[in-house]
Amino acid sequence: MRYAYALTGALLLGGTAASLTLQNPATAQVAQNEPGAISAAAPRGGAPMSFADMVAKLQPAVVNISTTQKVTVQQSANPFAGTPFGDLFGQFGGGGGGGAPVTREGTSLGSGFIISADGYVVTNNHVIAPASRGATVESITVTLQDRKEYTAKLVGRDPTSDIAVLKITSPTPLPFVRLGDSSRARVGDWVVAIGQPFGLGGTVTAGIVSAVHRSTGAGPFDTFIQTDAAINQGNSGGPMFNLNGEVIGINSQIYSQSGGNIGIGFAIPATEAKPIIDTLVKGQPVKRGYLGVSIQPVNADMAAALGLAKDSGEIVGRVEPGGPGAKAGLRAGDVVSAINGQPVTPDKTLSYLVANAAPGSTIRLDVIRDGKRQTLNATVGTRPSEDQMAALTGGSGDDDDSFGGDDDGQQTAPATSSLGITVQPLTPQIARSIGVDSTLQGVVVAATDPSSDAAQKLRRGDVISSVNSQPVRSAAEVARVVAAAKAAGRPQVLLNVTRGRTSGVFIPVKIK
Repeated sequence: MRYAYALTGALLLGGTAASLTLQNPATAQVAQNEPGAISAAAPRGGAPMSFADMVAKLQPAVVNISTTQKVTVQQSANPFAGTPFGDLFGQFGGGGGGGAPVTREGTSLGSGFIISADGYVVTNNHVIAPASRGATVESITVTLQDRKEYTAKLVGRDPTSDIAVLKITSPTPLPFVRLGDSSRARVGDWVVAIGQPFGLGGTVTAGIVSAVHRSTGAGPFDTFIQTDAAINQGNSGGPMFNLNGEVIGINSQIYSQSGGNIGIGFAIPATEAKPIIDTLVKGQPVKRGYLGVSIQPVNADMAAALGLAKDSGEIVGRVEPGGPGAKAGLRAGDVVSAINGQPVTPDKTLSYLVANAAPGSTIRLDVIRDGKRQTLNATVGTRPSEDQMAALTGGSGDDDDSFGGDDDGQQTAPATSSLGITVQPLTPQIARSIGVDSTLQGVVVAATDPSSDAAQKLRRGDVISSVNSQPVRSAAEVARVVAAAKAAGRPQVLLNVTRGRTSGVFIPVKIK
C-alpha cells in the first residue's frame, strides 16, 4: 500500500507539472531529482548483485609484470681511507673504493593485460622503464593468473602517453580482452579495475566513473578517466572495465598524499590509447602534430585584459621562427579559439588537438587578433622528442636579475603610475647583462611599486615586449597603451614578458 500511495503521489505530481506547463511555459523546468524522473533513469540490470561472473571471465587476461634492473650507484668516498681504520669502515658501506660506482639489483612491479591470443601485452611505460638514473632493465617477466611465467620482449614504448607494448610467446593461445569505446563512458557509470597492487595476487576493485576528460598536469596531452575504484601502487598498467567487460581505460595514476588509495585514480582512455597501441604493435614510432608555438590558457585575468570570455581559447606566447605556426602567420598574442571548428577548452587544449592531427595535414585555426576574428591554415609538423623540446624552449630563466645603467643616455622613467612599474628601453648592453637575446626589443623593468599588483608578478630585469599585443619600446608607449585600456574600462592589461631564457610568457597585471 505504501508503494501504491507513493506511485499515486508521483502521478499526481506529474499531472500538476503538466497542468502548470500548459498554463505557463516558463515554469516547465522541474527539479533534477523530481520523483519519477530519477526512477526512470535509475540503473536497471546495470548494478549487479555481484561482479563475480564477469571477473571470472576477465581476470585470466590480466597479468603481473615485473622487471629486474641493474642500478649503478655512486659510492661516497671513505673518509677513513689511508688510516688504520680504512679497511674496517670500507667493509661496511663506507665506499672504500674512493667513491667508485657499484652496481646493485633492483626490481619493479606493475600490471598489464593481454590484447591478443598470440601474446601482445599492454601496460604503462613507467612499469617497465628504468626506475632511476643509472638503471638499466635486464629482463621483463609476465606472470599469468595460473602462475605461468613468460619472459617478455619490449615491442615499443611511448613515454609521452605512458604506454608500452610487450610480447610473450606461448605454445597455446592466450586469454585476451579487447579495447572498448571509452568515449561513451559517462560520469556515474560502474567500472571494475583488476590489477596487482603492492605485489599481491590478482585484486579486483569496483567503483564509478568520477570524471572524464580530466587533466592532471602530467603533460600537455593528458586526458584521463577519473574513478573512485581503488587503485594503488602496482595497479599501474592494469585494465579498467565497464559492465560490458570492455577495457575502457588503462590504470595509470593516483592522487594521494600517502601513496595509497584515497578514491582518486586516473586511467588512460581506451579510445586515446588504441591508435598508440596499434602503432607500437607495428613497431613504428608514435608521431604527433606540432605547431612550434608556446601557449597559455586564457584565464579570468587574461580574459579581462583582452576583453574576452574566460576559457575562450589559448594565447600564443612565442612562435618558433620558421616553424609550422610561423609559416601559417601566427603571432605572439594571438588567441587560438578553435582547431578545425573544435573549440579549444581546458578539456581539449590546443596542444592536445594539434598533437592528434596527423603530421603533414592541414588544419584550420580560428584566431582572435587585436579583438578581431580571422582564420589561418597551418600545415602540421612532427613534434620533436621531449629532449629536443627542452632544448628548443630553453631553461626556466636566469635568477640573476641585475643589469647595468642606461648606456645611451636615456633616463629611467615610470611607465605609468597606473601599473606601478618603472621601465627603461632595452639596449644591447642591458640585454647582455640580464641574459636575454640581444635582438629582443622592448622595455626592461627597473623597479616596481610594492603596493601594486605588478610587484607580485614582475621583478627587476623582466623585459616587456608588448602590452595588450601592442609592441612597446619606451616608457611613453607603455603608458599610452595602459591609458587606452583604462579608458576602455579594462581592469587589467596583458604583458608579454621575457625573463632570462624564458620568453613569450603572458602576465595579466591590474591597473591601479
